[in-house]
Amino acid sequence: MAEQQTNKLGLAALSCVVVSSMVGGGIYSLPQNMAAGASVGAVLLAWLITGVGMYFLANSFRILSDARSDLTAGVYMYARAGFGSFAGFTIGWGYWLCQIFGNVGYAVITMDALNYFFPPYFAGGNGLYSIIGGSLLIWGFNAVVLRGVRRASIVNIIGTVCNIVPLLIFILITAFMFKADMFDADFWGKLASHGKGLGSVPEQIKSTMLVTLWAFIGIEGAVVLSDRAQNKNDVGKATFIGFLGCLAIYVLLSVLPYGFMSQAELAALPNPSTAGVLEAAVGKWGARLMNGGLLIAVLASWLAWTMIAAEIPFAAAKNGAFPRVFARENENGSPSVSLWVSSALMQAAIFMVYFSRDAWSTMLSITGVMVLPAYLVSMGFLWKMCEDGEYPKTAVSPRSEALLSSMFGSFYAVWLIYAAGLQYLLMAVMFLACGIPVFVWARRENAPNEPVFKGREPWYAGLLIAAALVAVYLFSRGVLEI
Repeated sequence: MAEQQTNKLGLAALSCVVVSSMVGGGIYSLPQNMAAGASVGAVLLAWLITGVGMYFLANSFRILSDARSDLTAGVYMYARAGFGSFAGFTIGWGYWLCQIFGNVGYAVITMDALNYFFPPYFAGGNGLYSIIGGSLLIWGFNAVVLRGVRRASIVNIIGTVCNIVPLLIFILITAFMFKADMFDADFWGKLASHGKGLGSVPEQIKSTMLVTLWAFIGIEGAVVLSDRAQNKNDVGKATFIGFLGCLAIYVLLSVLPYGFMSQAELAALPNPSTAGVLEAAVGKWGARLMNGGLLIAVLASWLAWTMIAAEIPFAAAKNGAFPRVFARENENGSPSVSLWVSSALMQAAIFMVYFSRDAWSTMLSITGVMVLPAYLVSMGFLWKMCEDGEYPKTAVSPRSEALLSSMFGSFYAVWLIYAAGLQYLLMAVMFLACGIPVFVWARRENAPNEPVFKGREPWYAGLLIAAALVAVYLFSRGVLEI
């Protein structure tokens, strides 16, 4: 019992998992990513929309962790409890792939940052040397997590602290260099990009949505690891600590550079663009600081996402949604089979980025769209609980707050799905359909005397397969491109 307790995570460890899951390498590219299609006014509105939407998502996850503390591993369990076995599996499968693609995205940007120190070997983050380096890191993190989740979380805490320091230095320097006349010179992007406007404000806002979504992926990290929390009450606290801290950093990091450089200058910066901003402000040491900080940030976030990626099929297998083999643990209490399979899929995906023209943006978009079904279904589950009278009267938050939070969280998730674009939605459908054979395997193994699909589930599976076939046709014919 004592050994099990030592492998549990306290509030600090859970908070660091949330923060490091969100504050990954992508934050070091925020100035350019946000400025690529948006003026400072649109960026401020985008963060306002994102902040409000993510507040309702974070609050809903907090409410769910309290109202249904029996549902550990979060997003998968919420889908299963609310909408059946097939929905639960599909959400768990998609969320698992989201973590895998996210880690591959980290491999790309890690190698791109290394290129600053060792040019030109890692240019673009998807060349031969980058593939080799990313592969070594995948299996290195595999080895760390195999030694135990508790030990991995200690490494993660150290990495999170080291990650935040360069960001705070960036914020202080850009605040010192801030010029009000530069900031409001073209507030709404009417004259941006060499005299050509950026389009309407709604169009500018829409162009930033997958970037802001990527920034907050991981907000549910404490919920996913809730089964390993020392105190279940810490899950909701950790989620809010991570949300508020990261939101403040994101807004300052993406807005302050507009007071030092124009939108066109920011949009033209190579990534990580924070390095370009600081190099223009203070010289080469600023670029070195941000590239070094990016490496620490990515490694800490990569570790957190590896922990989460291994936990998802492990928890699902324990509850009969994934094949039993995924439920195996090693002597350190780590989900060994789940971890090995996750790492193997990351390895396969990292070979795919070799053929990508813009590997970082592609992985960012795919990861973002893959997490959306999990967010939408989690919000739908809380909404359903409130409407069906299943919301517990003993819960800390009143039913009215839970209903309001789930409704607005659902609306925000739908807005993100719309903003993602058809090509990425259809790509997500293809990946989700690939999980159906695994679902059949799990059902025949865990419920041999029951039908594989129940109720309307055959229709849902058929629609998913049909949509996937349409997607394959459109991509193969060149009608849609990534």
